[in-house]
Amino acid sequence: MRPFDLFIDGEDRPAEGGRTAASLDPSTGEPWAEVAAASVADVRRAVDSASAAFGRREWADLPVEARALVLERIAELVFERQDELVDVEMADAGGTLRWATTANIPATAQTFQSFATLLREQVLEEAYEEEVPVPSRNLITREPYGVVAAIVPWNFPLASAAWKVAPALAAGNSLVLKPSPLTPCSALLLARICADAGVPPGVFNVVCGPEDALGEALVRHPAVRKIAFTGSTPVGKHITCLAAERLVPVSLELGGKSPDIFLEDADLDIAIPGALFGTFFHSGQICTSGTRLLVPRARHDEIVERLVEQAGRIRVGDPKDPDTNMGPLISAGHRSRVDGYVRLGREEGARCVTGGSVPKGLDRGYYYAPTILTGVNNAMRVAREEIFGPVVCVIPYDDEAEALRIANDSDFGLAAAIWSRDEVRALRLARRIEAGTVWINDYHLLSPRFPFGGYKQSGAGRELGRAGLEDYSQLKHIHVGQSSTLEEKHYFAFTIGDA
Repeated sequence: MRPFDLFIDGEDRPAEGGRTAASLDPSTGEPWAEVAAASVADVRRAVDSASAAFGRREWADLPVEARALVLERIAELVFERQDELVDVEMADAGGTLRWATTANIPATAQTFQSFATLLREQVLEEAYEEEVPVPSRNLITREPYGVVAAIVPWNFPLASAAWKVAPALAAGNSLVLKPSPLTPCSALLLARICADAGVPPGVFNVVCGPEDALGEALVRHPAVRKIAFTGSTPVGKHITCLAAERLVPVSLELGGKSPDIFLEDADLDIAIPGALFGTFFHSGQICTSGTRLLVPRARHDEIVERLVEQAGRIRVGDPKDPDTNMGPLISAGHRSRVDGYVRLGREEGARCVTGGSVPKGLDRGYYYAPTILTGVNNAMRVAREEIFGPVVCVIPYDDEAEALRIANDSDFGLAAAIWSRDEVRALRLARRIEAGTVWINDYHLLSPRFPFGGYKQSGAGRELGRAGLEDYSQLKHIHVGQSSTLEEKHYFAFTIGDA
């Protein structure tokens, strides 16, 4: 098995007591890597390292252009080491070769490149001259928080890490990253890449391990000044409560139950494969997945027939095979959870028209077939709770007003999609949908240039784009008084009286 250590203070470090944990390959269920298993003491050591690095100001005070060049070098090294990163991502997360090479690795490099550009464009200081009540010069500056605690999930291990590491570094912070214990390895490789690109020791640290107390120890540490979390809504709420104890700012990217709306004039030759991509890409383990497919009642049967036919073309199997379209789920426990929701849907009255089981010949590993449920209404649990697997619920509607009502009748508001030949109509509907991202005649396309995040219980704050960069800095106002005599500063007399 391949060994991985923690990354603290610019070096690979073993965990306290030499503890390790195995990382399992979801395609086989077998261990492939032995990873250092951090303790709470290791978390404290990592935060102390980040705090000391920020105190030295070696990175925080580096000129903008110099920081941007380091971020660009990180992007270059991600591409240069693509083969190793692809192998690790497939073994750790079970993603297909296509997923790793066309989505995860390029997205990681593009994120660092984009934040280098955004950093150069950002206005770090604005100056204003004021005359009332007295002459003064006023500076509005953006400054880093200090130590950032970043916690990321297992579905896109490397890209999710980049979404937090890149803006945190661009803004001049130090940080400690905690990846999921199911997928820790690419984050550790990313830390080494950042160090090789010129990030000073201690500025970027990675701790990982299965112990539940690690995340809480990280967000509770008194030196942490900003928390960034991607994961489930219940955990996000818990982190928010912990952060509130010290009034630490938190950005959250949480769950979703995204509506995917076919209008009557949708081009089904595009919309059908688009909806399948929207639901079954990366085995449905994506928070933006279009798991509620809203279709006109008059076209329901036609659409379902075409969905089932094209879903049958999806090749489920070994993620290392370049012909595979869909790999395994992340773990045995998660597959059991997904299957439990399918059984629940049947109990609620839904009909499983395809899938709903482990594919034949794929008993080894954690595979699950693309699954389509019909006979679903929006009150059912399968339509309201995030399944996070290859399961789509087809829900009919009678008119556009009902489609909008169903789309917005959710605790979540992360993403949505609309398929229509009428762009004006689709745009009008998009503006009324309660979601942070709405695609029209497309799905899953995100750019590091534009903000991403959710409404309602899908999160708080935004990642990516200018808003994502600003989320990692705080504003300061500096007032420079321009009057120089006591007479000019007449308001001093409010306290000391007239001379």
